[in-house]
Amino acid sequence: MTDDATDGDATDAVQCWLVERSFDQRNLVTLVYATPDGERYQQRELSGNALSQIDVTAAREIPADELEDVQDADTRARYADEVASVREQYDPDEEL
Repeated sequence: MTDDATDGDATDAVQCWLVERSFDQRNLVTLVYATPDGERYQQRELSGNALSQIDVTAAREIPADELEDVQDADTRARYADEVASVREQYDPDEEL
């Protein structure tokens, strides 16, 4: 017998906030969205062309099963601080 109440938990969406955006020499853009506590994150690499086709907003709803754990305590603290800063300055759906 399975517990249906926990089966859907992994796909529940979590509001994550943009904490990092970087560019490299290969015209790739890395976006990092993190949970408010800085414990989990999603990192995406996009080409410059792909980036122009999507809206980069202050926050996104990300399925929980697509988030990774932040291993480093300093990074967790930095992400949590950055989320707090972004939340103060922007609405979740505001483009950055």
